[in-house]
Amino acid sequence: MTIALLLALAGLAVLDSTSFGTLGIPVYLMLSLDRSRNSRLLIYLATVTVFYFLVGVALMLGLSTAMNAFGDVLDSKAAYAAQLVLGVGLFALSWRFDPKWRAKRGLPERTFEPRAGGPRTMVLVGLTAGVLEVATMVPYLAAIGMMTTSGLAAAQWVPLLAAYVLIMILPTLALMGLRAVAGPWLEPKLERLRAWLAKHSSSMLSWGLAIVGFLLARDAAAYLFFSPSP
Repeated sequence: MTIALLLALAGLAVLDSTSFGTLGIPVYLMLSLDRSRNSRLLIYLATVTVFYFLVGVALMLGLSTAMNAFGDVLDSKAAYAAQLVLGVGLFALSWRFDPKWRAKRGLPERTFEPRAGGPRTMVLVGLTAGVLEVATMVPYLAAIGMMTTSGLAAAQWVPLLAAYVLIMILPTLALMGLRAVAGPWLEPKLERLRAWLAKHSSSMLSWGLAIVGFLLARDAAAYLFFSPSP
């Protein structure tokens, strides 16, 4: 484990802390709940944190196992062809969420504004946000890839992964603390942030899908069309 790896992971975690699921939705919920019900927001954050940690553990264990068991299959032309189709499909799907694309075709703009509810609702919202967003969180997937290729032992990558997902929710925890001591000053700023996120949420999802689709398609195309023949 190197300092460079730790710094890279910390930087990626900070990027992930600004995603819609780790910052956008909590801001919506924070404005929907009075300060006496912050426990419900904490339930949401705990759900997201545990979800991403378990997904990370599954990926860390699954990637190495899959490579050992299905390395030849995953490195075949058929597998890369399927990856190319998936990448192109995600890139094409990204346009369906692009506000400019929808406006040109007279389609209403998609917006994502979660509503607060009881503890079960908060768990459901957290799980839904995680499932919908995990595939588009490029920094998170890159961090998993870096830890996998670094050959870290479980005793090293488990605490690293735990620290990573905790960093992801630190900005929201800081906002909650600031709101507790400076609510009247902070509320208008949170409302402006909420409005900005509502306006750009569809664009953020569109860009996320486009980036993941492009990276998948580029990797597959490089193997299928530009790699030397065996």
